[in-house]
Amino acid sequence: SWRALTWVDGASTHAVPSLAHAEAGGALVGRFHRAVDDLVHEYRFVRAGVHDTRAHLARLEAGAKAADDGEAKALAFEILSTRIPPLPELPRRHAHGDLKISNILFRNEQAIALVDLDTLGRQTIAFELGDAMRSWCNPHPEDAGRARFALDVFAAAMRGYRDAAGHLLTKAEWPAIVLGLETVCVELAARFCADVFEDRYFGWDPARFPSRKAHNLVRAQGQLALARDVAAHRDEALAVVIP
Repeated sequence: SWRALTWVDGASTHAVPSLAHAEAGGALVGRFHRAVDDLVHEYRFVRAGVHDTRAHLARLEAGAKAADDGEAKALAFEILSTRIPPLPELPRRHAHGDLKISNILFRNEQAIALVDLDTLGRQTIAFELGDAMRSWCNPHPEDAGRARFALDVFAAAMRGYRDAAGHLLTKAEWPAIVLGLETVCVELAARFCADVFEDRYFGWDPARFPSRKAHNLVRAQGQLALARDVAAHRDEALAVVIP
């Protein structure tokens, strides 16, 4: 089977170049969500358990209990002891499913297309935009071992999204974006740390890390650091999304 797609003249990026890019990206996602809001469609492919936070934490706990790697084990229990804010019951909307910044094509400062569409399905806005902001608002690479939550990037993205999406979201969904962002960071820290114990990572870079375990350990440390920085700025982030 072959599928022909239209080529789009744009560029992808692995980090948000400017606040203008963040706002334009937010606006594009808002237009997409508004456009598919009344779509009637049943997806043939569904990613099962991708944001089953409890399952990811349970997998991490099981791995940590059986492990003899002291550093990874200590990190695992740090992750397991991190408090995750509870998420409210939210509607499952049509969603892209993987809105990392590299899945948006830009032409200069204009966001022109969403790509990598194999993850489309139904998802809550907490995980859809929470995962997006996890990518957009951390200026450091995922395997840098350090992270920072850029509140100004978050504010610009939310401004663009609100302007484009209008009144699409319910009152409960706006603050859930911040809580979802924090949850996704902890969830990914758990997944990456569990991968240390299971010694697997398809993207292992042997030029930078001596093993898959070492690469995953740094990735887990980075996501936990990001979760903590988001938690430290939670009130400020909530003030951005709550009118």
